Amino acid sequence: MKLLIKTILILATIFTITLLAIKFSGILTIEDIKEIFTNLKSQPSYILGSLIVLLLFIDLFIAVPTMTIIILSGYFLGFELALLYTTIGLLSASLTGYFLSKKYGKKILDKLSQDEEQKLEMRELFNKHGVLVLVLSRAVPMLPEISSCLAGTCKMSLKRFLLAWFLGTVPYVCVMSYAGSISNLDNPMPAVYAALGITILFWFVWMIFIKFNKEKKLENI
Repeated sequence: MKLLIKTILILATIFTITLLAIKFSGILTIEDIKEIFTNLKSQPSYILGSLIVLLLFIDLFIAVPTMTIIILSGYFLGFELALLYTTIGLLSASLTGYFLSKKYGKKILDKLSQDEEQKLEMRELFNKHGVLVLVLSRAVPMLPEISSCLAGTCKMSLKRFLLAWFLGTVPYVCVMSYAGSISNLDNPMPAVYAALGITILFWFVWMIFIKFNKEKKLENI
């Protein structure tokens, strides 16, 4: 458990640093994204779609406002195209994190701990709860990227990873992109309600999961 927590904290720190660096440097703000999307609106949809895929892909390496990009995609491209391009972008980022961690994760773990028992415990723990973590990861910023990297590091099967990813991400993307498609700059409330609603729902399920695990641990004492 200690090694898993340590790994999560290190990954969270890395993603947080990149998020703060982007935020305070002013390199890419939400207003910048809106302006770029507006300028590309008159171009063929695949140009804006390709940019959306790129932005969501680089979220693996440099934290970007994922929810905002999905909502804006729905507004500028419509529900169907937004769903297509945002799913491609998010999936490409998650798969890249999964495969990179599957290849290099062991080397990183070896540097974090020399205790083979700890590493085995970490793999077993994540493989036990990893599917639910991946399904609910969209409730917390940076957790989707962290959980994808952990899935690769802990050698979760690709089939289980993709199943959990689609169960958690596709409904989320559907809600966000549809909310964006029925919103506009003068009336952003559908997007606001959707963002609040899905975040509260995911957090509610997280609380149930945490409570269930606490009760289970008490029963085993």
